[in-house]
Amino acid sequence: MTQELTIKVYADGAEIDKMVAAYETGKITGFTTNPSLMKKAGITSYTDFAKAALEKITDLPISFEVFADDFETMEKEAEKIARFGKNVYVKIPITNTKGESAVPLIKKLSEKGLSLNVTAILTIQQVEETVAAFKEGTTNIVSVFAGRAADTGVDPMPLMKASAKECHTKPGTELLWASSREVLNIFQAQETGADIITCTPEIINKMSMIGMDLNELSLDTVRMFNSDIKTLGYSIL
Repeated sequence: MTQELTIKVYADGAEIDKMVAAYETGKITGFTTNPSLMKKAGITSYTDFAKAALEKITDLPISFEVFADDFETMEKEAEKIARFGKNVYVKIPITNTKGESAVPLIKKLSEKGLSLNVTAILTIQQVEETVAAFKEGTTNIVSVFAGRAADTGVDPMPLMKASAKECHTKPGTELLWASSREVLNIFQAQETGADIITCTPEIINKMSMIGMDLNELSLDTVRMFNSDIKTLGYSIL
C-alpha cells in the first residue's frame, strides 16, 4: 500500500503554460522560480513574467528571487518583489557570490514583515542562522537543497530531519526540500518532516505512476521497447 502524501508539492519552473497546467491538476499548492529556470525559459523581462504568473495564479504562494549580488541592491529588489502580490515570497540566497552571509539582510527584511524564501542552503548551520533571523509572527520558507547534497554522494536524510526540527522551533517557518530528482524524493521529504517539496513538471507528471503495480510497469516497459524496435526498423538476423 502506498503511503498517503500529506506534504505540500510546489511546482518549480518559469514557463507560464506549464505553471498553469500544474496549477490545474489540483495537486500543486505553490510555485517557485529562480534565475536559472528563467534563463532556460527565455524570459526577457522579470516584471512582465511575474505579472503574467500572478494574473494566472492568485491564490497560491509564489517565490520570486532577487538578482543582485550586493546586499544593498538585494534589499531594494526584495521590497519591489514583495509588492508584486500578497501571495509572493521573496527568495534570498543564503550567501552572495563572495561567500558573504545574507543573514543580516534576512533579519532586516524580516523585521519589515516580508515573507521570505531563503535558498541555496546546504548545511544545518545555515538553517540555524536563517531561522534565528526570522522575526516572530512572519511566514517564511527555508529551502535546503537536498538533491544537490545527494549529488555529492551524501545521504540528505539526516540533514533534512535536523533542518525540520530546527525550522519547527519558530511558528510560521516551513522547511522545503529543494532540487528534487525523482518521485521517491517526495516520500523521503515527507518522512523527514519537511513541509514542502519543489518538483519539476517532469516529476509532477510522473506522480500519476504512484502506486502503480510493478508487474504492470514491467510489461509496459517491454511494450515500449517493442514499439521503439518497430519504429527503428532494426533487424539482427
